[in-house]
Amino acid sequence: MKKKVLIIEDNNDIRENVVEILGLAGYEVYEAANGKAGVDLANTHLPDIILCDIMMPELDGYGVLHILHKNPETAAIPFIFLTAKAERVDLRKGMEMGADDYLTKPFDDLDLLNAIESRLKKKEVHQHFYSRSLDSLGNLISRNDGLAELKKIIQERKGRFFKKNQVIYYDGDKGAGLYLVLSGKVKTIRLAEDGRELMTGIYSNDEYLGIHAMLTNEPYTDTATALEDCALCMIPRDQLEQLLHASPEVGREFIKLLADNIREKEEQLMQLAYHSVRKRMAEAMLRLYRQPSGERDGFKITREDLAAMAGMATETVSRTLSDFKDEGLIEKKGSLITILEPEKLAKMKN
Repeated sequence: MKKKVLIIEDNNDIRENVVEILGLAGYEVYEAANGKAGVDLANTHLPDIILCDIMMPELDGYGVLHILHKNPETAAIPFIFLTAKAERVDLRKGMEMGADDYLTKPFDDLDLLNAIESRLKKKEVHQHFYSRSLDSLGNLISRNDGLAELKKIIQERKGRFFKKNQVIYYDGDKGAGLYLVLSGKVKTIRLAEDGRELMTGIYSNDEYLGIHAMLTNEPYTDTATALEDCALCMIPRDQLEQLLHASPEVGREFIKLLADNIREKEEQLMQLAYHSVRKRMAEAMLRLYRQPSGERDGFKITREDLAAMAGMATETVSRTLSDFKDEGLIEKKGSLITILEPEKLAKMKN
C-alpha cells in the first residue's frame, strides 16, 4: 500500500511543488491550503506523516499540532514543520509540543524525501521498541492491574524521536512528566558555578528520566540531551499520579528507582571528591561498559562527555586515555573505545 502524506501549506507554489515531488516518489498525497482544512483531512484520511507550515492564516502550525495531539487517532502521526523561521525559540517550542522534525525553507527535493523516509522508518522501529519496552515492564510492576494500566498509558502516548545533541528538557523546566527511553542514549548535565559541566547520568533502553522531578513536583534539576539518535515516550504527570495513587505497588517500585538513582549520584560525588584522575577515568568507562544495553564491543563518546563524567579537563582525558591504551587496558579508534581489561580497570589503585 502507498504511504499517505498530508501537506499543509498556504504558499501555493511550495505546496504544489511538494505534491508533485511526492507523487513522483510513489506517495499518496493530500493537500490543504490552511490549518483548519489540514486538520479535517488528517482526521478523515489518517495519513502516515504530516508536513505542516508554521505561519498560516486561520490556524497556524502550532494550533494544528495541538489539535491533532488531542485526538488519539492522530496523536502518533509523525509531524514535520516546514518553516522559514529557524530561531531557537521556534525550534524549541515546536519540539516541546511534540513535533518530530523541522525542514527549513528553502529545502531541496532530496532533503524532503530523506526527511519523510527517515521518519517513516523510525516509526516502524518505534513500534518494535514499544513492544519490547512494554514486555519489560513486567519486571518493574508486580500487580497485574497496575501493569495493565501503565501499559495502556504508554500505548496511548506518542513516541518522540530526538536527534543526536538535541535537548529533551532544560534545567529549571517544569517537570511535565516522566520519560521512558525506548532506544538510544540520553545524558543529563548540571552546570557548576564556574561554568563547568558535570554529567549526572547516562540513560539507555527501558530506563526512566525525570523521576526526581516527577515524585517531588519540582522543576528538572539538570539538562537532558540525546547522546545519539533516540526514541522516548513521555508519560504525563497527571496520568502517572493517578496510577501511583491507585496502585501503591507501582509507587513503591518508582521510589526504589529514585533511591537507586540517589545512591548512584552519591557514589559519583564520592569518586569526584576522593579518587585520583586515573581511578575516576576507570570508573567512568566502567559505567559505560556496564550499561544495560551492553557495550562489550565498544562505545562511542566524546572527550568532552568523558570529561563531564569524570570531572576533569579534556586535556587530562586525552592523556589518561593514551596511558590506558599504552598499558593495554583499552583500545581506542577515534571516538570508539573498547574495554580490554575490565577487571584491571575495576581494581585501579587510587
